[in-house]
Amino acid sequence: MAGEGCGRWKIVREMVAVLLILLVAVVSSSGAEMQRLVPREVAGWKASGEDRTFDRKTVFDYLDGGAEVYLAYDFRRLLTRHFVKPGQGRVIADVFDMGSSKDAFGIFSFEREGKDVGIGRDSEYAAGLLRFWKGTYFVAVTAERETPSSRSVAISLGRAIAAAISASGERPDLLAALPGSNLMPLSVRYFHQASSLDYHYFVADQNILNLSKRTEAVIARYAVKGGKPCVLLLVRYPNAAAARGALRKFVAAYMPEAGSKGITRTENGRWTAARCKRRVVVAVFDSPAERGARSLLDAAVARLQRRIQ
Repeated sequence: MAGEGCGRWKIVREMVAVLLILLVAVVSSSGAEMQRLVPREVAGWKASGEDRTFDRKTVFDYLDGGAEVYLAYDFRRLLTRHFVKPGQGRVIADVFDMGSSKDAFGIFSFEREGKDVGIGRDSEYAAGLLRFWKGTYFVAVTAERETPSSRSVAISLGRAIAAAISASGERPDLLAALPGSNLMPLSVRYFHQASSLDYHYFVADQNILNLSKRTEAVIARYAVKGGKPCVLLLVRYPNAAAARGALRKFVAAYMPEAGSKGITRTENGRWTAARCKRRVVVAVFDSPAERGARSLLDAAVARLQRRIQ
């Protein structure tokens, strides 16, 4: 019997060893895949030093205070490679595997401000920084000192990386529920967690909308003639019951006087409205008029009904 027990433990140890080898191979291939995406030379700029890679545990070593933004998404891995050219500053390519195309778009949208420059699915360039997303990847190419040469290589490097990413990737389908009239396109943000909502539009000290890694949210601003934009928020929950529960919690905490009407004038003199459609909560903030709040809410709900499950 003792011999049989030893034999079983030997088999278990061998199986564990094989699994560990396979795990290392998967991790290595992931790192190798990311290295393949980035050329080692572009327009006379050459890779300098060793590539560095970071995961969810070590990304703080590189991003310091900015890591939490990425960890609020399904960030998996970061590869960074430096490029140099005599007489020029460094150009740094950072490639983030965000786990899904939705989250690649999400982290790109987090601070989007500029017009598209035609790289990847969406992109922008300003002050020596190129940002774009494609497939499951978000890419930032940064010139330490912006010059015509560094700008040219940043664009060329971005195009090369984008061309090496085979999958195109899809934007989050929840964006289809955003009404187009008066939408400010560069204000659209996609996220999951309450910390991200706090960054884009502060609602409350507590997580009164029950946001989590299992929710999907889109926020956007809409132009109002002669005034401050109003805000539209859509949050999709795992199921309809979770959405209804979140709406009840939000109304009780944020707009209790609204009751079943789902609309009220808040302390700042502007209007807030909220409604649940299947498993999506729709909320309008800062509308200057009750009619405008109802109109935007109705338009978003109608688009949800036609386009979103």
